[in-house]
Amino acid sequence: MKVAAFYKFTALDGLEALQGRLAGLAQELALKGTVLLAAEGINAALCGSQARLAQFVAALEADARFGALPVSYSAANPGNPAFHRLRVRVRPALVNFGRTEADPRARTGEHVDARRWNALLDDPDATVLDARNRYEIRIGAFPGRLDLGIQTFREFPAIAAERLSPEKHRCIAMCCTGGIRCEKAAAHLLNAGFEEVYQLQGGILNYLATAPAGDNRWQGECFVFDQRVSVDGQLRQGCYRQCFACRQPLSAEDLASPRYRAGVSCPRCFDALSEARRTGFEERRRQMQLAATRGERHIGGA
Repeated sequence: MKVAAFYKFTALDGLEALQGRLAGLAQELALKGTVLLAAEGINAALCGSQARLAQFVAALEADARFGALPVSYSAANPGNPAFHRLRVRVRPALVNFGRTEADPRARTGEHVDARRWNALLDDPDATVLDARNRYEIRIGAFPGRLDLGIQTFREFPAIAAERLSPEKHRCIAMCCTGGIRCEKAAAHLLNAGFEEVYQLQGGILNYLATAPAGDNRWQGECFVFDQRVSVDGQLRQGCYRQCFACRQPLSAEDLASPRYRAGVSCPRCFDALSEARRTGFEERRRQMQLAATRGERHIGGA
């Protein structure tokens, strides 16, 4: 089993018809995962056999609006599917950024491969910027990166304005999980007056797939937005689990905490949970246990 992740910023119309066609094709190929469609393009992460994923991608590439799609593949454990269901959705935007003027179709940063990225990591004049959220960076990152401390990507424009300036940070090299957030962030920085902006081609996942073993600078694990929670430096399923309540990645130490209760709470959200939410999560946990006694899988269960 493999997970294929890809995106493309391109002008799309007839979104509802395209939604129906892609949903039908994915169901026919027994794929699970998420496909997001918007007037600005497509963003997808799908799980299935590599042959069937290739069929889906080939069907998309036959549409001139998509053309060649750069796809990153990573491993999925058949015993722990990356996705439980298929969702094909139409959205106002591919990335929740809050700045409509940041349009990667018009302008974005210069894409660099793993070799060039490593050179930027070594460049003392380059500011290496991680565009991901704080909880993602906590479990793995490139050395020497600047963590803006954002909790959600919508915070990027405001915090970048506080922490960065075109005069001081003349060379920006940025990365994110699969590359799509960097497209919006780079477009925003260029609009804000930054002149030299680079972005890691295909994001961290593509870097891990293409960087030679001896030149791989990644440290830790990479958070992914599916049931695997994280992948290691060889793109195999990582060791982290995820808190259902706050969605934070949890280490073995977190799981051993008395404040961790599967499906209910973890040390990072225990004090913040209202009694109503805790009760709701406890009921969900009970339903999962009942499903297990019937030999069934509760959708969304751990």
